[in-house]
Amino acid sequence: MAEDAEQPRKRDRPRDELGRPLPWDAENLLEMADFEPLTLDDCHRLGIEYFNEERFFPAHEAWENAWKRAKGTDEEELFKGLSQLGAGYVHYRRGNLHGAKTLMRRGMGRVRVYGPERRGIDIGALDAEVERHAAEVERAQREDRPMPELVTPKV
Repeated sequence: MAEDAEQPRKRDRPRDELGRPLPWDAENLLEMADFEPLTLDDCHRLGIEYFNEERFFPAHEAWENAWKRAKGTDEEELFKGLSQLGAGYVHYRRGNLHGAKTLMRRGMGRVRVYGPERRGIDIGALDAEVERHAAEVERAQREDRPMPELVTPKV
């Protein structure tokens, strides 16, 4: 479905540092690239850069744009999974235990089939770290504890 030229683009909506929408007249607190003119490779590069800077919402958006460009190719699921992984860490930062563990596992489920390495990502190492994080978050949820402190992985 094409975007309506009369409607503002998703990226134009003011957001807080964790990507949550703010009122239209609020100051935008989230900085990220305009992905529309970028190539799949540029979006992927920015996804890695943002993720490694622990800027998970922009990483999610970068990989979502890579996914759109990869539709119909053998890498479509890779970028969809990376986008979901970024979203999982967004939920982690927002304190949403269920969303964090669910999207971490869903994303890695798509990414791990491309392992052990793809497009500069050590998928085996990333998979082990993300699964450990998802298990810790799940344990906290089950035991009704606050979100555990995690040292987020690098891609």
